[in-house]
Amino acid sequence: MRIAEIFRSIQGEGRLTGVDSVFIRTSGCNLRCRYCDTPYASWSPEGEDLSASEIQEKVSELFFPSVAADAVEINSSDTFSEEAAEKNSSDTFFAHVVLTGGEPMLFAELIPLTAALREREYHITIETAGTLYLPVACDLMSISPKLSNSTPPPELDPHWTWRHTLNRHAPEVIRRLLAEYDCQLKFVVDCPDDCREVEEYLAEFPEVERRRVMLMPQGVEAEVLTEKAVWLEPYCADHGFTFCPRRQIEWFGAQRGT
Repeated sequence: MRIAEIFRSIQGEGRLTGVDSVFIRTSGCNLRCRYCDTPYASWSPEGEDLSASEIQEKVSELFFPSVAADAVEINSSDTFSEEAAEKNSSDTFFAHVVLTGGEPMLFAELIPLTAALREREYHITIETAGTLYLPVACDLMSISPKLSNSTPPPELDPHWTWRHTLNRHAPEVIRRLLAEYDCQLKFVVDCPDDCREVEEYLAEFPEVERRRVMLMPQGVEAEVLTEKAVWLEPYCADHGFTFCPRRQIEWFGAQRGT
């Protein structure tokens, strides 16, 4: 299983924003999003092949044995929000692992890996575009459906313009994931017109409760995200969606390992 990076940080997006987590970033993707902020795991995949046991070992090294000291350091830091401190101050420490990419569901090795992580009682989040299905162990399936704004222009790569358009929406996969897992849906929104496309997309899935749908501004600079939040946050409030800021950009900037 090709892995671009494994690191410990704070979840900056979605329902578990503020939670101390170890991220396992797989390398390789069946899509090529125009705005992809991890090209080293998609457009130009890099990394090393690791077995499930090697990945587990690296996860354990990041969490243990100094987890208590690390949690105190995180909670007392001014770098993170009060939300982060609250979620990491429980008397019982729950180790959260996030499988992200690229597209982690590309790899059949994800099945035994998640089974092993579940055996060790890790909380497992899988971040996926929702175009591929695997019978994995997962506590939160974080699905980021790709709107038309994600399609790369022909001048960037005509082959991927066609291929991305063909593969970016797989309704049968989405339905299966919704039926089998606890899910959140995160849409990347670039302009106000994208909100109409979100509504059209959700019309295909009337079973999805709006509280489980998050709209996230597209961008990798804090200033850009703030500008888009001006119109996107009120839209979410008016239409029953959850506004999803990219807190990791606010906390760390656009850098790897965060």
